[in-house]
Amino acid sequence: MTLYAQYYREFQDKYTMYIPLTIILQSCIGGIAAMYILMNGLDTIPSLVQLFVCVIITSFYNAAILAQLREKWVFNTLLLSLLFNIGFIISNAL
Repeated sequence: MTLYAQYYREFQDKYTMYIPLTIILQSCIGGIAAMYILMNGLDTIPSLVQLFVCVIITSFYNAAILAQLREKWVFNTLLLSLLFNIGFIISNAL
């Protein structure tokens, strides 16, 4: 069994328990990413695009939970959001 399948199965089994935890985690990571993007200034187009993508992906995850999408969509959106936001944090912190 792959690591993805293992984590997805656990997420699916305890879905209602993970909802508040992942909303808080993902929103905090998205807020930190937005802070680092804003600290570098918004005087270039790439920084505006980074901020736009950060806010849209973070909001889309919260909307996916509120819309009660299937667990697989919510899990994949969580992974995508965390991947992008951690990437933004790393790229702007250096």
